Amino acid sequence: MPGFGRRLLSMIYESLMLVAVLFIAGFIFHLVFQNTSSIFFRPAFQIYLLLIGGIYFTWFWTHGGQTLPMQTWKLRVVAADGQRIYLKQAVARYLFAVIGFFLLGCGILWAFFDRDGLFLHDRLAGTKIVRIEG
Repeated sequence: MPGFGRRLLSMIYESLMLVAVLFIAGFIFHLVFQNTSSIFFRPAFQIYLLLIGGIYFTWFWTHGGQTLPMQTWKLRVVAADGQRIYLKQAVARYLFAVIGFFLLGCGILWAFFDRDGLFLHDRLAGTKIVRIEG
């Protein structure tokens, strides 16, 4: 299992990639829906960005188990048994990670107390991050 620092550095790189993806997606959303004064605009925009983030992560996790930052840091997300993860696990992992992030990062801090060093979203989704050699 990779160390906490390696996973944290990968998450920092991941956040930069995610900002870029969400920026482009937000630009497209604003081009399509130009009425920003509508009462429904803000919640619709937030749900849209949440969905875009979910699509980004779940697609990469279910197609090789790695995003670009994970490839750079030689990390892969797998099921608890070491096999590839399926869509249901990827969606659960994403949603649990979002909830943990918005609860002041408690899902990340969980790794300090977990017997296997797993993040809370990995524990709940039945996944883990492994280091790949090579």
